[in-house]
Amino acid sequence: MKTLVVVQARSTSSRLPRKVLRPLAGKPMLVRQLERIDAAQTAFDLVVATTTAPADDAIVEVTRRAGFDVFRGHPTDLLDRHYQLAVAKKVDVVVKIPSDCPLIDPDAIDRVIGTFFHASGVDYASNLHPPSWPDGNDVEVMTMRALARAHAEATRPFDREHTTPYLWDHPDRFTLLNVRWETGLDLSRSHRFTVDYEEDYQFVARVFEELHIPNAWPFSLSDILTLLERRPELLQIHARYAGVNWYRHHLGELRTKSLADTRLAPEDEHAPLP
Repeated sequence: MKTLVVVQARSTSSRLPRKVLRPLAGKPMLVRQLERIDAAQTAFDLVVATTTAPADDAIVEVTRRAGFDVFRGHPTDLLDRHYQLAVAKKVDVVVKIPSDCPLIDPDAIDRVIGTFFHASGVDYASNLHPPSWPDGNDVEVMTMRALARAHAEATRPFDREHTTPYLWDHPDRFTLLNVRWETGLDLSRSHRFTVDYEEDYQFVARVFEELHIPNAWPFSLSDILTLLERRPELLQIHARYAGVNWYRHHLGELRTKSLADTRLAPEDEHAPLP
């Protein structure tokens, strides 16, 4: 079955503009993440899905210069962007990986995709519902049929913006599978490897400074955790955002998420709960 990995990327992040173009060990963050994804052993096509906005011309240039494929689609409807790319590529399976996960472990990608293919009759698989992996190892796999159904039926704005909530929030309509971290640990609330805030970027930059070796195989999740055991103060760089998830803004609309599944960001402390 033909598999497509889609990395959604744009320049106009509200909290940290142009974050995917910020440098990590001498290359843009987006390119560093693409290198890590490309190190996975599973066979797939890898494409960056950006927008048609002129502001994202730089993403197109950086992606192509690094030797990766790029697609341009709807600026805010990510569900449509994924669907149109998948139709154009004529694939059977679509894998969604956000571009703010520059520390994603290639083995996590292989494990989630491999588990999906070994299961029977699964429409959607991820390692996020419920989470157990360190935040920023996000892998979501879905059949083209499931993606097409979501594209046709989803109407809520955040379903369109975030691509997959219509799937994982409707276990009555889709067969779902969660891939827990094989260690038996749950570091999803304490170890944050995603980049949404300046402190997140500073943390990731420090990890790359410590572990990146030019022209070598990407350092692993195990390498990162060993570093953090030796240098626990690094986790304090962005500790106030540990456990914060985007869906905290939609708890009143999501059927399968509650306040127990996320922490509020510091800027949310005085805002009314959803």
